[in-house]
Amino acid sequence: MIKSRLEAFSDGVLAIIITIMVLALQVPKAPTWQAIAALWPIFLSYALSFLYVGIYWNNHHHLFQAARSVTGGVLWANLHLLFWLSLLPFTTAWMGENEFARVPMMLYGVDLLLCAVAYYILQLQLAAHHGPQSAFTQALGRDVKGKASLLLNLAGLLVIWLVSPWLGFAAFAVVALLWLIPDARMVRAYNEHVSAQADNKDTTH
Repeated sequence: MIKSRLEAFSDGVLAIIITIMVLALQVPKAPTWQAIAALWPIFLSYALSFLYVGIYWNNHHHLFQAARSVTGGVLWANLHLLFWLSLLPFTTAWMGENEFARVPMMLYGVDLLLCAVAYYILQLQLAAHHGPQSAFTQALGRDVKGKASLLLNLAGLLVIWLVSPWLGFAAFAVVALLWLIPDARMVRAYNEHVSAQADNKDTTH
């Protein structure tokens, strides 16, 4: 199956997620700097979640640029990812409104962990579809960064529960920093796919 509809739908959902999150930033009633400053927990939680959604959009784009086509399994795996991402506005707002209290932070961390798991499953579905010898699967490799992200998310949840919510927040921020640069593996796979298409055209003329 062609992938264009999946990409368009995913872009639309991610845009709506960001829109919902920014609408949660309520305008203060008082015209003072103190009123703005009082919103810092809400703005900080929004900033981190905006960064996460942007990272997922960026890497999702590169992932499907490298993919040639999709299957029914890939469609469901993509919906699974969008489901957990769509909960970010709720978990973000609860965390910010409660100034990073332990339980809201735990729920936020669980949501981030499930987003990461869903993205990993999506990659596995695409790799299975393209085959073990494809440029896509070869580029994916052992996915060290993806697995490290899952471990850091789990570590963040543990330190929130056992030590401090702020240390968990720091762990989630580190995961985001790991993914700021788009996945170079998928860029290479896309370039190899384009080169192979060009070679095929040359041989047919």
